[in-house]
Amino acid sequence: MDLLERCRKVEIILSDVDGVLTDGRLFFDNQGIEAKAFHVRDGMAVRLWKQTGRRLAWITLRHSQIVRMRAAELGVDLVRQNAGDKAAAVREAVQEFGLSVQQAAYLGDDLPDLPVLRQVVLGVAVADAVEEVRAAAHYITQAKGGTGAFREVVELILKSRQEWDSVISSYNSRKAATGEG
Repeated sequence: MDLLERCRKVEIILSDVDGVLTDGRLFFDNQGIEAKAFHVRDGMAVRLWKQTGRRLAWITLRHSQIVRMRAAELGVDLVRQNAGDKAAAVREAVQEFGLSVQQAAYLGDDLPDLPVLRQVVLGVAVADAVEEVRAAAHYITQAKGGTGAFREVVELILKSRQEWDSVISSYNSRKAATGEG
């Protein structure tokens, strides 16, 4: 199956967080409060994907309050933290929405993501993923984790389905109506 066929089958996108939606660095202050940087274009991609009526889930090994907060802000359908077995977490997530792994895309960057990449219809590695993950992926992004890789995948899928123009049409009409540039 070629890349476009894989993209056309995707009804749910699942993603790792650290190293994919962030650049993988963890910041802690003197009180142990964690901070992460999320890319604003990835946030817009979440909204664009959700606008199509499709599902989205984040699956991560770690637990972080900031992940829960960011997911809530963006309307992510499901967040699984402390997911020691990501493959099982992904299978459970897709089943929860009445879907199968053959309708799922997954974005990963490190070794715990390998089993998931091998079971979904579209396995994606970010550009700076470890070698083994890049080798297992159906697609490797141009963008590194935390720098718009998620947006790149959403655009790839929507363009392959010829849905991109309709998704962004509301933004084009806003610009025309308001004169924004």
